[in-house]
Amino acid sequence: MDKNTVSHDGTSLAYESAGRGSAVVLVSGAMSTGATVAPLAAPLSERFRVVVYDRRGRGGSTDTAPYAVEREVEDLAALIGAVGGEASLYGISSGGALALRAAASGLPVRHVAVYETPYAMSEEELAARAQYTKNLTRALAEGRRGDAVELFLRLTGLGEAMIQGARQSPMWAGMESIAPSLAYDDAVMGDGSVPRELLSSIRVPVLSIAGDASPAWMREAARAIAESVPQGAYRTLEGQTHMVEPDVLAPVLAEFFAR
Repeated sequence: MDKNTVSHDGTSLAYESAGRGSAVVLVSGAMSTGATVAPLAAPLSERFRVVVYDRRGRGGSTDTAPYAVEREVEDLAALIGAVGGEASLYGISSGGALALRAAASGLPVRHVAVYETPYAMSEEELAARAQYTKNLTRALAEGRRGDAVELFLRLTGLGEAMIQGARQSPMWAGMESIAPSLAYDDAVMGDGSVPRELLSSIRVPVLSIAGDASPAWMREAARAIAESVPQGAYRTLEGQTHMVEPDVLAPVLAEFFAR
């Protein structure tokens, strides 16, 4: 990241931009930095000024205690101000929940697109989320970053053998370094249910996308978002999972953001 802007509470946010035209800010999800969504910037930058940033507490950005979801909305306000005062937002996974909250707060946002924001669609899923929040809070309070990462990986459905393999990989140290930010994404997701009242207050077009090869509940959650927003639309991408291919997603986003 070659640029910085400062949020309302003094947090320094590292970002970079590419391309020209109206601004599009890409919002990453849990256990990720701006580099995770950077591959999407290249195809989109042919038509837009695409902004990639490290959310607070990750990568080149700093952090300021105490955390609150409102601070991350202020971060987006600072970024939008730095790139012209208006932008569209794209958020993947829990980053989608942040993008939706930002739009609902009244930031100068033109459009919001989200990909597989993982809201729970059953009582069993909500109970699992509540237990995850409890266990994650305890692990981070006790400084057990590796255990916190394991909890998140289990929540995503990763098998035990793969989790133990990840622990032995060169990537593990980097995952542990941003483990505290798991609490931030957990807070952004609220209790895990679809925040229908909040979504109903969004006054800009929202495109909610899912991969048709993802679990059914992911598609159900994406549809629920679209149905809860006054100007909501739902779309699936053929053959895609949660690890969506940038070259498949980019044309869909470009068409939407150009409206």
